[in-house]
Amino acid sequence: MGTGFLQAVAENLQFLLICVVVILAIVGVAELVEVKVLRDNLAQVKKTRYITICGMLGAIAMVLHIFDFPVPFLAPGFYKLDFSEIPVMIGAFYLGPVGGVVIELVKILLKLVIKGTSTAFVGDLANFVVGCSFVVPAAIVYHLKKTRRMAVAGLVTGTVIITVFASIFNALYLIPAFSRLYGMPLDAIVGMGAAINPAINSVTMLALVAVAPLNLLKGVLISVPTMVLYKRISRVLHNAAQEHPVTKRGSQTQN
Repeated sequence: MGTGFLQAVAENLQFLLICVVVILAIVGVAELVEVKVLRDNLAQVKKTRYITICGMLGAIAMVLHIFDFPVPFLAPGFYKLDFSEIPVMIGAFYLGPVGGVVIELVKILLKLVIKGTSTAFVGDLANFVVGCSFVVPAAIVYHLKKTRRMAVAGLVTGTVIITVFASIFNALYLIPAFSRLYGMPLDAIVGMGAAINPAINSVTMLALVAVAPLNLLKGVLISVPTMVLYKRISRVLHNAAQEHPVTKRGSQTQN
């Protein structure tokens, strides 16, 4: 075997290890917040129903994720928007931040099984991590005090965090990782951004000028439908849960 092949295998294994560590870290942080901060504010949901809701919303999110679309006036074509975070956010608002992370993970795993990857898994990791950077903070803020005002505050917080985090994460890790694993030179990636906006002349500028506004737009596009749909859907879930009430982690019912 050539050294190039062995290097490629090593890079892919390293990327896989990073994916596992990132997923475990996100789950751990969300779980810690639920146990230490939100324990008394979470809905009463039977464990089997909790799993069912995660699976159902994850499947809906996967379908929405498949129908992603580019935003050519903002970013190169490998950056795409979709509405999959709407069911994820609704699930996180109902179940808590851990539920949101689980739904996000179900979405990505189902998408990989059905459609595979076109970005050497970098885009899939990005979608999961960046999605969690939006959903988890929003759910934490909302569950501190479940009111409409806190829901808006949570969504605004999530939008700010996803915009900042996605830009930093892309500049420092995702774009270089995409370049290595997908075999595309960084100059070529930057050039694709420059073709849209001449101000893009580096990886940093690509993140600032393309990634940041793209995720700001995503935050708005997810937040508005979530505010419209959440109460309607949560009532259905809550009424069904009352038929078989079992405390999951907390003692209060869903508002």
